Amino acid sequence: MSSPIVPSVPSIRDSDAAYSLRTARGTGAPRSGNDGTRPSNVLFVVLDTVRADHLGPYGYERETTPELSAFADEATVFESAVAPAPWTLPVHASLFTGLYPSQHGADQESPYLEEATTLASVLSGAGYDTACYSSNAWITPYTGLTDGFDEHDSFFEVLPRDVLSGPLARAWETVNDNEYLQEMAAKIVRFGAMAHERLASGEGADTKTPSVIDRTRSFIEDSESDRGWFAFVNLMDAHLPYYPPAEYREAFAPGVDPDDVCQNSKEYNAGVRDVDGDEWDDIRGLYDAEIAHMDAQVGRLFDWLRATGRWEETTVVVCADHGELHGEHGLYGHEFALYDELITVPLLVKHPELEIGRRDDLVELLDLYHTTLDALAVDPAAAVGAAESDDPVPRDPTRSLLSSEYRTFDGVRDPDPGQRAVLEGDGDAEYAFVEYAQPVIELHHLERTASEAGVTLPADHRAYSRLRAARSTDGKYVRADLVPDEGFRLDTDPGERSPVDPADDPVVAATERALARFEDAVGGAWTEPSETDTDDIDAVADADDATRDRLRELGYLE
Repeated sequence: MSSPIVPSVPSIRDSDAAYSLRTARGTGAPRSGNDGTRPSNVLFVVLDTVRADHLGPYGYERETTPELSAFADEATVFESAVAPAPWTLPVHASLFTGLYPSQHGADQESPYLEEATTLASVLSGAGYDTACYSSNAWITPYTGLTDGFDEHDSFFEVLPRDVLSGPLARAWETVNDNEYLQEMAAKIVRFGAMAHERLASGEGADTKTPSVIDRTRSFIEDSESDRGWFAFVNLMDAHLPYYPPAEYREAFAPGVDPDDVCQNSKEYNAGVRDVDGDEWDDIRGLYDAEIAHMDAQVGRLFDWLRATGRWEETTVVVCADHGELHGEHGLYGHEFALYDELITVPLLVKHPELEIGRRDDLVELLDLYHTTLDALAVDPAAAVGAAESDDPVPRDPTRSLLSSEYRTFDGVRDPDPGQRAVLEGDGDAEYAFVEYAQPVIELHHLERTASEAGVTLPADHRAYSRLRAARSTDGKYVRADLVPDEGFRLDTDPGERSPVDPADDPVVAATERALARFEDAVGGAWTEPSETDTDDIDAVADADDATRDRLRELGYLE
């Protein structure tokens, strides 16, 4: 397949070296042009819903990411980075706390990050200017994910900005102490998620990422801290529905009208709508176009950092929070499964203590909490002192990608559930762990979509199941409380097409035992299907007039 002609974005970079080939861990080329001083800033970019295998640094044949491919020439590319969950809220909560989902508790049944001191709180306490700019409905004060940031803005907020600032924002904590108010707050959060598809669709959808980039530049330009700054950015272009800017659509999906393809994953997953091979090709083309648009905008920010002399003094992290399924395993979107297309994500890091090249050892996204603290040499306890009621997770060198002690868990005094599961193992294999509590919002949408089409979902539909997984570089085991468990040999079956019984394979058996140890450490396995009434979240009648008016403006209500 020939590569499309990608729309040009003004660049101030004259040229970029050819992309580096695989290097073994610790043997990459030394970073040039760095005087060895520790960077004083961190730029953390999350490409929401982006699969690794659709990016140039991971071998994709289409030229979706020329900017990231150039960035890879001066970064470390991690080939086995695993997300702790397959969707935004728990993953970001893990990035901001260093905790697994079972530990921080942020999921769709309780959509809040509560009783946790965040990375932003720590860095703000240490004197860094901090900002979070996103176009994701989950990253707002409602969920607690923006706690600790000096500046924050979401371009997908359900309610006007004035609701999220001043006394009302400070009073939001009080809501969580009142059962009735907390229930209403949860409904508003869920409204935000449901309204996202309305906000993201249409011809204006391509305006949000440039705005996020512009706000990030302004924050960096205005930063006056002697310590430095931490900028966190989440870009949502590659999240359904796909409405890329016209020039990118013509480059990657010529002649495709976004309104003519299936943009609702629930229709496909409920069996209401079929998607044939040609339509999947069109959908993937639109997805690639969205990625290419993001890549150009990220490159614009990178070029500006270089032009203003900030590049060498900035640690840069680029990753996805999760991936996406386009018909693989009979699924669409990023729900109801823990297949590798969803949980093995791109991760590229630029820092002088990391060798340029590729690493194929296993890493976990929650390690980026510790990596960021390590990059800035910040001790969480010293930074927040008595200002926070909840002790932050201490910086752990065995979980920092910058440390020579990375994943040498033997000397950890108080191991977390993942470290404990590895330490108590009977071999040298490394494991990452993933959790997926029942997705009540997606399940609600799925049931409603099926009901409106006269389709009855079977009682054992995988949407009703909770899932946990252990993954090594060679093996994987997924335990479910309703659908059958699945084991895979990833070294010989990377597409996860042929399940393997642990009794028939020692690698899969060892991975299942590692998962069992992790489950013990987080309170036990999910073995009985949970009972959740998804009708409880469809409570528009309980919303006040102001909320109903705002939802009506967004197109969610008639």
